[in-house]
Amino acid sequence: MTITEVSQKYDITADTLRYYERIGLIPPVSRNSSGIRDYTDEDCNWVHFMKCMRGAGLSIEVLIEYISMFQKGSSTINARKELLIEQRSKLAQKIKEMQQTLERLDNKIDGYEERMLAKEKQYLADS
Repeated sequence: MTITEVSQKYDITADTLRYYERIGLIPPVSRNSSGIRDYTDEDCNWVHFMKCMRGAGLSIEVLIEYISMFQKGSSTINARKELLIEQRSKLAQKIKEMQQTLERLDNKIDGYEERMLAKEKQYLADS
């Protein structure tokens, strides 16, 4: 796949894809005889993984570290797993905090609705 096709498929700009490759967030993408990036299914899997992880809030630094360890091979399996477990724990905590915030917002919204209904009843009673 060309960079344009990958960009469209994953809703990521071509500039972002080039940046991710340049900083090591995705492994280097092979090029065809004309020098144009030629994304394989494996490359696309990396793009999808990075988009998902970035969307979940994992930092670029953590993801670069993960890629670096991956490229060193099986000797880093345990370290990679530990890194992912740590990031999962942070994400779970973030989700918990966001759920609490959502509940607070829901309560606040419900309070507004109750006060608005009370004001409308009072207005109708006064009319």
